[in-house]
Amino acid sequence: MSAFTIILPDMLLERIVVKAKSLSLQNNELIESVLELYLDDQEREEYIRTFKMTSQDEEVLSMSDEGMQDYLKLLDQ
Repeated sequence: MSAFTIILPDMLLERIVVKAKSLSLQNNELIESVLELYLDDQEREEYIRTFKMTSQDEEVLSMSDEGMQDYLKLLDQ
């Protein structure tokens, strides 16, 4: 594990300290947990944006349709 030093606004640090105490966590444990959730959420949002863009792409839709037709042929065999 690596160490990383940051400067936070006093009010944010106070919120972290209070919340960490209420959850019986160390400050760094709370920060780690929150960052993991945030990064997971960002990845999920990017996946959704990409999926929406792809779902409107005519070329992708055409390839998908062709692939489904091939799959149905295989099922018939």
